[in-house]
Amino acid sequence: MTFKQSFKCLLGHLYLHSLGRARLSDAAVVLMLHRVLPDSAAARLPHRAPLCVGQTQFEHLLRWLRRHFDCVSMPHLLELPGGDRPRVALTFDDGWRDNAEVAYPLLERYQVPASIFLSTDFIGSGQGFWWESIGETLWQQPDSAAAQPLLMQLRAQALAPPAELLQPGNSHARSRALGAYLQRLKGLPPASLQALADSCPSASAPHSLDWAQVRRLERSGLVRFGPHGASHSILTRLDRTALRDDLQRSHQALQAHCQAPLGIYCYPNGDHDPEVRAAVAELGYHYALSTRCGLIEADGNPRLALPRIDVSHASAAHPGLLAWRLLQGARA
Repeated sequence: MTFKQSFKCLLGHLYLHSLGRARLSDAAVVLMLHRVLPDSAAARLPHRAPLCVGQTQFEHLLRWLRRHFDCVSMPHLLELPGGDRPRVALTFDDGWRDNAEVAYPLLERYQVPASIFLSTDFIGSGQGFWWESIGETLWQQPDSAAAQPLLMQLRAQALAPPAELLQPGNSHARSRALGAYLQRLKGLPPASLQALADSCPSASAPHSLDWAQVRRLERSGLVRFGPHGASHSILTRLDRTALRDDLQRSHQALQAHCQAPLGIYCYPNGDHDPEVRAAVAELGYHYALSTRCGLIEADGNPRLALPRIDVSHASAAHPGLLAWRLLQGARA
């Protein structure tokens, strides 16, 4: 760890064992994860670390959470009163196959419930999300023939990757450059991003859950599912018709494939507004999760924009960093 991270860990631990305990007991914490990878070295690379957690680190996180919190389901957290200990609920966004193959066995071992919010167009489709598809193609096989369709499209849009990304290697410097490059692509229209993702070789794209896996996890009683949008588009960029179609599509998919879908919507991005919230409410959702950092208070949080705390590889490996994030969330 760097000196800065060590200092944050110290502040986090001090907060958790002093004023924070009472503060957290009066509020509630929702943690936001995405993927749990079996290879910790792969998870800690800079272009993956914000959204990925290594398997070993995830197990370490679960042990730490059980020591300090009551780990409860999302409906329990939102609808039932708490006890003397702080409460936390785990959520996973997007619906990666890793959630079933890597994360779930550990959730079962430690009996920690979780909610998984599905980008429903991708479940069982074989399509990859644009960030991972493009990122993994450029990371794993930038000079291969299979990557040429992607590179041709990028060059046609004057978005050719920098030369250092087209050289193989596993350095952190190259990984940081890839993360910065992917951030540049975020401004493209959703259809353009998906077209780029579709041009990537399928072997480069991590896979989503399929509906059989969703049903199997739901039958465990430990995992429940809710909607994370259909297309994973930035909702405020959609016109009214497209917005309602996207929301309705994800809603119908959950109703068709799940026995007890959550009555909680999870925005696929933090960029939402009153019109988006109204459209979510029209479908009967009483709660929605945002990406805003914060704690869920007994009052004061809009039910259709509840805050969460994101979990990175670093904060799972060093939970003092997560405690520091809780301190920041309490100040938000």
